[in-house]
Amino acid sequence: MSRATGRSTVLHISDVHVTERGLLYDAVDGIARLRAVGDYVRRSQMTPEAVLITGDLAQRGNPGAYGALRDAVSELRDAVQAPVLTIIGNHDDTEAARTLDGHEHSHHRTVLVDGIRFVLLDSSSGELGAAQRQWLADELATPHGEGTVVAVHHPPLGSPLPTLAKAGLRDAEQLLDILVGTDTRAVLAGHFHHPLAAHVRDIPVMVGPSLAYHQVMDGRADRISGHDRAMFSVVHLHADAVTATSVSLETPTPLFSSSVAVPPTLHR
Repeated sequence: MSRATGRSTVLHISDVHVTERGLLYDAVDGIARLRAVGDYVRRSQMTPEAVLITGDLAQRGNPGAYGALRDAVSELRDAVQAPVLTIIGNHDDTEAARTLDGHEHSHHRTVLVDGIRFVLLDSSSGELGAAQRQWLADELATPHGEGTVVAVHHPPLGSPLPTLAKAGLRDAEQLLDILVGTDTRAVLAGHFHHPLAAHVRDIPVMVGPSLAYHQVMDGRADRISGHDRAMFSVVHLHADAVTATSVSLETPTPLFSSSVAVPPTLHR
């Protein structure tokens, strides 16, 4: 795995918006795009420790999509040879999603992968709520191994887009109160459909792009505009740093291409 290079790799996918039948906006096949991520990983010879999908797994009103989604997650796990961890978002059906692995009894939980603790939260209502926040505080009271990655669909901050400026987690301040002073390495979130990186109270917050469509940063106060671009992030956890790189599944025409000698471990 990538740990041999001195860093751990997490593939961060978000906002897949799988549908039961037909295509989202007559263009987007979420299952096919999950398969495309697996193909990308194989071609690039990445060896991630884990894949994290941060919510809006299915499009609202598509409760029958979770069976196909469960199978696609299993297929992705086999393709990347690493665990695939999922959380739910505001579009997800909280009952239908219980068919997914790990969601049978609760939509929030802790998963240990090697030395990393993944704390997976449920913000499908737009907030965590007092009970889940207390559970989180209890979980983080004791440090773990190489630290903790917290996953939540709604970011604990707003988007720079005026239309999404107040679309973050409603109890963000209470979440941050809990995280400060713990071994939290990063918060990974989704929901905005555009990448965003920030430090909030010295905690790295990385909002992943969407696998379904990209929110164009036109900055207008009266408009959101989703464009057909599928993206995910590659997050690297170093001993003293965390980085995130957005990856597009599109293959544009290259401006140039030349051979370069690359160490075999560079892309792992």
